[in-house]
Amino acid sequence: MCLAIPGKILQVNDEEPFSRMAEVSFSGARKKISLALVPAAKVGDYALVHAGFAISILDEERAAEVFHYLKQLGDAAAGEEPE
Repeated sequence: MCLAIPGKILQVNDEEPFSRMAEVSFSGARKKISLALVPAAKVGDYALVHAGFAISILDEERAAEVFHYLKQLGDAAAGEEPE
């Protein structure tokens, strides 16, 4: 099973479409990821990232929903009651 995590695009380099890279924040942790699969991605977008590649763009509302579900999964793993 694979899991993609949303992150907010903070910075994009303006190189060729297949070599575009971005700095993305995952709840404060910053990582460099490839934008080759989502050429329309821009600073401020939320990208769904798997294995170092942005695979789709999410709006802020959908990203917040995913964050909520991930928190519930973490709480369940820790034996806490869901919110």
